[in-house]
Amino acid sequence: MSRTAIPVSILYSTTGPYAALGRDAVDGAMAAIAEVNIDRASRFSIVATIDDPGGRAEDYAVLADAAIRTRQCRHIIGTITSWSRKEVLPVVERHGALLWYAFPYEGYEASNSAVYLGACPNQHLLPLFDHVLPRYGRRAFIVGSNYIWGWEISRIARERTESFGGQIVSDRYVPLGSTEVDHLIAEISQKKPDFILSNLVGQSASAFISAYGEYRKNTTDASPIVACNMSEIDLEGLPTFARHGHLSTSIYFDRLETPENRAFKARMTERHGSGRRITTPFLSAYTAMSILTRAISDAGTDAPDAICKIITARSFDTPAGPIRIDRKTHHAALRPHLGLSNETGGFTLLQSAEEAVVADPFLVHAGLRSDPPGVPATLKVVK
Repeated sequence: MSRTAIPVSILYSTTGPYAALGRDAVDGAMAAIAEVNIDRASRFSIVATIDDPGGRAEDYAVLADAAIRTRQCRHIIGTITSWSRKEVLPVVERHGALLWYAFPYEGYEASNSAVYLGACPNQHLLPLFDHVLPRYGRRAFIVGSNYIWGWEISRIARERTESFGGQIVSDRYVPLGSTEVDHLIAEISQKKPDFILSNLVGQSASAFISAYGEYRKNTTDASPIVACNMSEIDLEGLPTFARHGHLSTSIYFDRLETPENRAFKARMTERHGSGRRITTPFLSAYTAMSILTRAISDAGTDAPDAICKIITARSFDTPAGPIRIDRKTHHAALRPHLGLSNETGGFTLLQSAEEAVVADPFLVHAGLRSDPPGVPATLKVVK
């Protein structure tokens, strides 16, 4: 049986300031493609082109445009930072293509030319703060990478904290990719916040966690680092003493104990070997590619309009649980979890939402200034 070859662009930075995230995302997308291409019953195969913008925002639009114009790609699986996503969006909108974005972001966006499979603030930051504020205190130190993700998550965190009588003791930014963080540690030592919200990305996040670990060795009152985007990748290669005790919210952790995740990890072990830990970037890119290929199979075409009708009409089973994509916002309903990092660089699940949380990208229904933190709890204790 001859199969139709469908071109797809994989657009992640596998070099540059957040290269480790990009490499895991590429691996996840390619794992989903392999499952389709080895399936003899499939009526199509995926021909993937991997482009590496190197973390340079100005290169994303150029590479996306080339993928669409010269290789006839109707779908782009990619971009990590909001900076890069906003560079690609006008390109896919102009050409009638579709961007599959699978990383947590700051919200306040919706496009018919994008599918948002990463969590937005009511699926990551608000559940995190509902847990942290009543337990650790309401004096927060915020540090972030100096672009829209860092700015907007900081703004929402400030509003959430101050509306319940809390205080942001400091709000600091470093250039994307910078590893100069000693001044942040010095200020934290001076101001002694109840917790530190890190909105850092890539090598900046790892450098900060490592430096903070050194600081913790010499003090008895160090506060925890909490984050909406911390994954096992950020802890790789760090000293054991720096890895443990950090709180992160995510739609997936490697240790998620569900039949779907166990089956998924068994397949990935066959592909990558038993030593491969599955991260959120890997899982998210895999999920994006997997949903796309299933939609192509259902629709009998990769035309974006037809794909959008399929993906917003039904639920898709994934290793992270069933996912349904909203017809109006193109955002996925996702089940957030809260994990505590351990000395191995993994996360122990502390809490999980009882069901998927419908995305509220513009925080219309989130109640930033109404319900007190933790009442009612979005996340329930894992038993």
